[in-house]
Amino acid sequence: MKLGFVGAGALTAAMVTGLKTFGKEPLSIVVSPRNAEIAAGLASLFPDVSIAADNQAVLDESDIVVLAVRPQIAEEVLSELRFRTDHHVVSVIAILSLERINELTAPAGRVTKALPLPTIAYGQGATLVYPPDPDIVALFGQAARVIEVRDADEYNSLSVVTATFASYFQYLDTIHRWLKDHGVEDAKGRDYILSIYKALSGAPEMRPDVSLTHLASDEYATRGGLNEQVLRELMTGGVFDMFAESLGGIHRRITGAASS
Repeated sequence: MKLGFVGAGALTAAMVTGLKTFGKEPLSIVVSPRNAEIAAGLASLFPDVSIAADNQAVLDESDIVVLAVRPQIAEEVLSELRFRTDHHVVSVIAILSLERINELTAPAGRVTKALPLPTIAYGQGATLVYPPDPDIVALFGQAARVIEVRDADEYNSLSVVTATFASYFQYLDTIHRWLKDHGVEDAKGRDYILSIYKALSGAPEMRPDVSLTHLASDEYATRGGLNEQVLRELMTGGVFDMFAESLGGIHRRITGAASS
């Protein structure tokens, strides 16, 4: 099996790195030359990763074709390519519907949507796959957990979660900058924050019997305590309501594009 990537950005680099690092089966990969630096880096790291002459050459040399171009240029790029009936197309372009991908990649015989995370490079995180496909589940399952989705609406809703990453890091950075402003050494503050939040991220798995609401309002917010004060002030300020509204906006953007 030969795997091709149309688009050579950060997510392609993460997918290739994860599949080559953690995959147990031999896998030959060809990548787009669009981002020369990333493509060259992957080819130098992994001997069976090659760089195609152009996007059409990726298709010509591949059995499974992963579409990983930016949404803004996806339709333009795909409309110029000639797909084969035996191609299995995997789109990681969040805002293009399965139906639209089918139209743009005809006459490709199989089309699947997938949503890997950048952390697949480290063998972590989860990849959404819709509709369930045993070959794609097996492919991405070599590098990280796979969650199979059978419903387009559910897939779109789950996709919204991936829009929260930058906000999460900005939240941590706010804490980090506050510590630096109050005399804490940069590296020490960062190390303490990351150690704490790494531990906290595992708390829900350690307590599968309780809801996230219970963890927030009971187990980690002692009445009259410091956590309760911060939580109360953020809720009073409408921070979480604004966050929920933003998630709704992302969902409208995804489903609006998906229905177009």
